[in-house]
Amino acid sequence: MAACPPLDRNSRYFNLIQCTHFADNCIIAERGGRILGWISGHRPPAEPSAFFVWQVAVAPEGRGQGLASRMLDELLMRPAQAGVTHVLATITADNAASWALFHGLARRHDKTLDRSIVFERDAHFAGVHPSEFQARIGPFAIDTTPTDTTSPE
Repeated sequence: MAACPPLDRNSRYFNLIQCTHFADNCIIAERGGRILGWISGHRPPAEPSAFFVWQVAVAPEGRGQGLASRMLDELLMRPAQAGVTHVLATITADNAASWALFHGLARRHDKTLDRSIVFERDAHFAGVHPSEFQARIGPFAIDTTPTDTTSPE
């Protein structure tokens, strides 16, 4: 995570809990034994039909290759995401890479991206962190049923 500023640095313990308790909601991309990308998320208890993308990280050598988009699409096709109707994320206004990722997800799947303020700089962060906007993409009808490509005998 340290190699992917401006992500908030969570403790290693937090990331380990997230990757073990929510393993079906996280994905990594590796090349030559080195992690190039990571996405973590979860199904919010208050809205179980949504998938909340917590963090997206792509190392500098993995950027510009569509890696985050491929990881996100793969993550959404997992059985753990069966029944997901919306993808959610919170993003600061100046995070162009994240906005591009989520606008791209909406475009690829011909879905709408709605943007609304969810946490305000002064009200929620005492003026020390920019406001966070919620990106809400959907509705999806995610089918995680494996496709049988074998021919009948």
